[in-house]
Amino acid sequence: MGCLSERLSSFFNNRWLVFVAAMWIQSCAGIGYLFGSISPTIKSSLNYNQRQVARLGVAKDLGDSVGFLAASFSEILPLWGAVLVGAIQNFVGYGWVWLVVTGRVPVLPLWAMCILIFVGTNGETYFNTAALVSCVQNFPKSRGPVVGILKGFAGLGGAILTQIYAVMHSPDHASLIFMVAVGPTMVAIALMFIIRPVGGHKQLRSSDGFSFSIIYSICLLLAAYLMGVMLVEDLVDLSQTVITIFTVILFVLLLIPIAIPVTLVFYRVPRSSSVDEALLPDQQKQESDKSEDVIFSEIEDEKPKEVDLLPANERQKRIAQLQAKLAQAAAEGAVRIKKRRPHRGEDFTLMEALIKADFWLIFFSLLLGSGSGLTVIDNLGQMSQSLGYDNTHVFVSMISIWNFLGRIGGGYFSEKIVSDYAYPRPVAMAGAQVIMAIGHFFFAMGWPGAMYVGTLLVGLGYGAHWAIVPAAASELFGLKKFGALYNFLTLANPAGSLVFSGLIASSIYDREAEKQAHAGNLGQHSLLSSFSSFVHAEESLKCNGAICFFLTSLIMSGLCIIAVILSMILVYRTKTVYAQLYGRSRR
Repeated sequence: MGCLSERLSSFFNNRWLVFVAAMWIQSCAGIGYLFGSISPTIKSSLNYNQRQVARLGVAKDLGDSVGFLAASFSEILPLWGAVLVGAIQNFVGYGWVWLVVTGRVPVLPLWAMCILIFVGTNGETYFNTAALVSCVQNFPKSRGPVVGILKGFAGLGGAILTQIYAVMHSPDHASLIFMVAVGPTMVAIALMFIIRPVGGHKQLRSSDGFSFSIIYSICLLLAAYLMGVMLVEDLVDLSQTVITIFTVILFVLLLIPIAIPVTLVFYRVPRSSSVDEALLPDQQKQESDKSEDVIFSEIEDEKPKEVDLLPANERQKRIAQLQAKLAQAAAEGAVRIKKRRPHRGEDFTLMEALIKADFWLIFFSLLLGSGSGLTVIDNLGQMSQSLGYDNTHVFVSMISIWNFLGRIGGGYFSEKIVSDYAYPRPVAMAGAQVIMAIGHFFFAMGWPGAMYVGTLLVGLGYGAHWAIVPAAASELFGLKKFGALYNFLTLANPAGSLVFSGLIASSIYDREAEKQAHAGNLGQHSLLSSFSSFVHAEESLKCNGAICFFLTSLIMSGLCIIAVILSMILVYRTKTVYAQLYGRSRR
């Protein structure tokens, strides 16, 4: 009995269980991707026009990206408390929207509906923060794969929830809003006590690589399965029984990863203590390295200026003697080591990171790269329509899958770069931005099949950003305040979308549409046509042809090239940091 209780305790404190639970929570954190499915119901029920729906969309984007509250709560509350706050926000926000849409409570003004959408969508920032903070701390040497997989599941959340809704087969479309309010809330509350740091750095195993390979295989299988199911359901009129079978298979795929912690705990070969013993000297060495770094900073203040003029061997000897004296004095309490500002690779607060050039290089590179990608995602329907495609939802589904694979691939390849070569992770971000620049160029050209190629390349590049950036930020600025750092960096996404989509893309599209409308009506100046144009002045004009997004896509391509330059500057500046972080493990 005692052995069983010990195994159960080991199971609930296993870092792979935390990781799998975080994957499940992230599967429910794709609420924002479902807005395109629930907005028509809100529009028809409340008699909104497209401009009002667009304002709700802005509230959704802000709620999805503004994570300051989530970061603050994750620092002052246990992570289960932050997850609970997110679940409550999700339930209250979208639950109230459902009550309004179904007529169970009085209709609220538009500004109040925007607040509800913001509050509901903002709940997923708590899920994101808790999942990333706990798992990055539990897997400090595998940050790339962990972040890529977790962010990938967040990207697939919309497709997973849509498939579950298909089983409900409800004629009332408002029931999708009800599912969004209740489903993620129930999952988050059920798993909130599992999502936490469990000392994962002490649970290193030789089988970890194989476990990650299993997770990657499941991710690829899940992406291919969802893509196939979406295409089949779109092209073939399926019975409800077949749809139910498809959804059951989906649940089986989502549950398979739990076999990893179960196998490690209940069916493992007893592990020798050699791994723990090997870890301990490393930790002690890191602590001694930190103390040496502090003493070294004192040496810079205490050493005489003439020491720098001595030959190299003599200079090193004098510095070593001074270091030994300072260490002895510090141990005896005769010298008080001054607190210094953190260096790259150590723990930064948000305010300390905000004065670092490296942090702003990450931010603006992310703004240009992911901002241009989000512009494509937001305008993909109009882009495909302008090129003559009728089934625009095919491209929306495709870019969702490529986005997922980009996150998985970005985490995997960036981890190979740092672990095998000790090279800065941002070089992978530069590669993703090159891919995006090529994708935008294909969109600009509008060649036959260019939509498919552009969707593939931009989806992969955009997704890769959200696996690479959080991992790089945790490496350069530490894990202690990772929640605040990550949520500040996510502001680059709506900021880029606001500038590139709200100003550049929309202005150029409207200008080209007006040119085409003016050319079509040239010479028709009758009183009737003038009256008609006055009456329909509020109607949105449609643009046709590759010209509609030609200039926008070229601008996006150029911005991605600028992002590549910023990323490579960051690579140059952080070479020594990554050599110190990963060079030792290679040796």
